[in-house]
Amino acid sequence: MYHPNKKHRVILEEIAHQAMLDYGLLPEFTENVMQEVENLQLTIDMTGDTIQDLRHLPWCSIDNDRSRDLDQISYAKELPDGKIRVLVAISEVGALVKQNSAIDNHAKHNTTSVYTPAVLYSMLPERLSTELTSLVFDQARQAVVYTLDISPTGILEHWEVGFGLVCNKAKLSYNEVGDWLEDKTALPKSIEAVKGLAHSISLQDKVAQHLRINRQKHGALSLETAATRPEFEGDELLSMERKEKNRARILIEDLMICTNGVCALYLEAAERPSFRRVVHTPKRWPRIVEIAAEQGITLPDAPVSIALEQFLSTMKERDSEGFLDLSLSIIKLLGPGEYMVDLPGEDIEGHFGLAVRDYTHSTAPNRRYPDLITQRLVQSALLKLPAPYTVEELRELAIHCNKAESSAKKVERRVDKSATAMLLENKIGNEYDGIITGAATKGTWVRLFHPSCEGRLVESKSPVDVGQRVKVKLLATDVNQGFLDFALIE
Repeated sequence: MYHPNKKHRVILEEIAHQAMLDYGLLPEFTENVMQEVENLQLTIDMTGDTIQDLRHLPWCSIDNDRSRDLDQISYAKELPDGKIRVLVAISEVGALVKQNSAIDNHAKHNTTSVYTPAVLYSMLPERLSTELTSLVFDQARQAVVYTLDISPTGILEHWEVGFGLVCNKAKLSYNEVGDWLEDKTALPKSIEAVKGLAHSISLQDKVAQHLRINRQKHGALSLETAATRPEFEGDELLSMERKEKNRARILIEDLMICTNGVCALYLEAAERPSFRRVVHTPKRWPRIVEIAAEQGITLPDAPVSIALEQFLSTMKERDSEGFLDLSLSIIKLLGPGEYMVDLPGEDIEGHFGLAVRDYTHSTAPNRRYPDLITQRLVQSALLKLPAPYTVEELRELAIHCNKAESSAKKVERRVDKSATAMLLENKIGNEYDGIITGAATKGTWVRLFHPSCEGRLVESKSPVDVGQRVKVKLLATDVNQGFLDFALIE
């Protein structure tokens, strides 16, 4: 229970633990899981002709400053015909985490790592995710390697998938790479120390920009999110700061989107089932049309992603400060993504937000179970072995992963709200500007601009809808439940 004299970090850890239990997730690993992990041995298998030795290349990882569960590394070079070849290596987690083992069963239950302000609930035990199956600096690791040949106009012209032995030559952070790419700092010594690495990263950045421009031409949506990170001083929570995207984050995001698409194409070409990530055509398109009309822009009556992206681009140029609020409204109206099974010869709906038909999650097998499922499907296809799952098993897993992902997000939101309630508990009566992010029979939700947080609108005499800007007054906070209650100022 919340006690104002307890340390903030301890309180948030307790709240997070209870939230995991409340939403049916496992906050701890069992003894069986930990025993299995202790018995694991990392072996490098170079037998046969199915694996390439790629350790000589200047691979690098680009991730958060403190990340140790490194799922992917990348490298790029120029081709004689003007194209750029990018190699993306994904940690071969499936080589160590066997189906139906105790480790696998825990990962399958939670389906994802859960990130809360005070504690991280990893999908896999630390010895696995940060050591044995992490593409750690200066260590040989087996990987699934995706080869992407990209034209100067951002078109994927050729791709390959195979096994590789790789070695991460530089563990880099988004901040140091982003600042360099944006000409804020000189070339970091960590990049300068590796021959050819600066050129490789510059090529990856060039490719990423071309890929993004090409996707947006086809209707990929340039949306922004309001993810936050906690700022602690010791065990005291000082603030919840918004995570800012820089050029390095965008670089990795674009390469991973392309890799996920290639993974789906590979499984389709191999005539194997695949575990797709789908974002459906939005049911609340009429409300999106209304929001555009309020800004003097006409959208078609039926959903068209290219038209929506043109509207978003216009609004970002017109009102860059207010673009985040518009993005959050559109994201809410688009609805959540979900996992679905695609069978050879079938034609399921694609990803509306990315404007692609073929898309899967494959690049984070240490952190997301669907990526591990997909990796096993790819491994079996590469080795010409039977699929590791029946179609019915895949469909059951899709249903389960959708539910567990929703639960994990609820845990994260609940603890984020508890952290914000902790920061605002002495601000009762203060007034804030915000935007309506949810309006349904079960409740109306408002997101504040500053600080960035979401709460419930419990008093309102006027009807409101998603995307509407409002002024509200803070009525109450509840740190234990993560409640922030607001009244609409008419």
